[in-house]
Amino acid sequence: MWRALSRSFITAVLVLSVALSAEAVSMKAGVAKVDITPPTGVPLWGYFDRLTGAQGTLDPLYARVLVLEVGEKRLALVDLDYGRTFGPASIERIRAAARQSSGISYVLVQATHTHAGPVILDEQPSGVPAWETAAIEKVDKAIQEAHQRAVEVRLGAGYGQTYIGYNRRRVSPDGTVTMLWRNKTHVPTAPVDPTVSVLRIDTAEGKPLAVLVNYSCHPVVFGPDNLQYSADFPGVMTQTVEQAFGANPPLCFFMQGAPGDINVYDATTPLKEDAIGKRDWSGQHLGEEAARVAKAIHTEAVPDPSLDFVEDPLPFRLRWNLEKLRKGFMATYGADLFKNFSPRVREDWQLPVATVLINKRLAMMTMPGEPFVEFQINWRDRCPVPDAFFLGYANGYYGYFPTLKAATEGGYGTASSTTCIEVGAGERMVNHALVRVYEMLGRLTDTPEDLKK
Repeated sequence: MWRALSRSFITAVLVLSVALSAEAVSMKAGVAKVDITPPTGVPLWGYFDRLTGAQGTLDPLYARVLVLEVGEKRLALVDLDYGRTFGPASIERIRAAARQSSGISYVLVQATHTHAGPVILDEQPSGVPAWETAAIEKVDKAIQEAHQRAVEVRLGAGYGQTYIGYNRRRVSPDGTVTMLWRNKTHVPTAPVDPTVSVLRIDTAEGKPLAVLVNYSCHPVVFGPDNLQYSADFPGVMTQTVEQAFGANPPLCFFMQGAPGDINVYDATTPLKEDAIGKRDWSGQHLGEEAARVAKAIHTEAVPDPSLDFVEDPLPFRLRWNLEKLRKGFMATYGADLFKNFSPRVREDWQLPVATVLINKRLAMMTMPGEPFVEFQINWRDRCPVPDAFFLGYANGYYGYFPTLKAATEGGYGTASSTTCIEVGAGERMVNHALVRVYEMLGRLTDTPEDLKK
């Protein structure tokens, strides 16, 4: 009898231990920030007519890191103040280092798309430049730091609206397209998405830890005459949000959306026309709205937190005739273009599309390039969870992704050499991410209903 009671007691203790262990699972998060400004002399991203490399630093370029953890599932989100992300080999290096040092399951890398950051190439015959290697090492350490600092957190999302940009493609009634490269009148053009999406992450005690601001607008206040590194208006935006929280502010991230056809109002302002002042106006305008939204968010912990993510390589083909494209590049830009800007000249591609689902209510999807704004609107409208963030310029760079309709109309980003991937790629990526979210929610399964037992 005593043995039977002992066995019963031990069984009860084990059951209780398992239950308590399950209850103890919580969501944790940690953040870190590191300066990744390259040395002077590195070519600058975004404009073909710059004749020299960077000559100085107007404001530092940073990598901001957020690590989210639920049990052994660990996601690191790396946000770079660059024109694009590192290439595939460098991203894989970051991921391998994060797995080894911090047990990170997946690293998502995104760029703010400033046009005052360094040129980054996918394939470099001379090897990865020293400045990029140094930046990657700093990112590795920042991921470790964020993981080591991880504490129990609660989340909340909120939304606002502001206009700091416009659609730079003007489609006339006769179907012709002209490009509006600057909009001094600050009159919005369509389509445009003024939505300011904000994710706030607090510690268990309610202290703001991170604020993620998702918005779609090209950071191009500075034009080709600027030869200094700058995060452009996203840098001012993050400072504005952090300052609004006073002492011990959260770390603010600018999560670029889908601005493939959206310019900031005062785009390419010459330095002599107060480009710095116009940059500050745009950043402060967006930052003030983001701070207002962030402060009003009520964060909460969920009883059963979850973190799901997957990155899928989708196959696509080159949009253009390969031989004609190669000859056109050579005739128009010369051989130096292949050395300095790595144009796309392959016939087949594998493009990464990542889908993230947090607590079964906040979804993120990524595109590895410059999506047109309608993809972001479409994703948010169709996503089956309350909160849907769209991240462009993520996990690589493969040029512009216009909508099918825009591709037939023409204009920069729709039918130019910067638009290399086959027509319909953007629509397919959105549909794929939606399927993934439904799968993560358990609403799509891998077994036919009539065959389930």
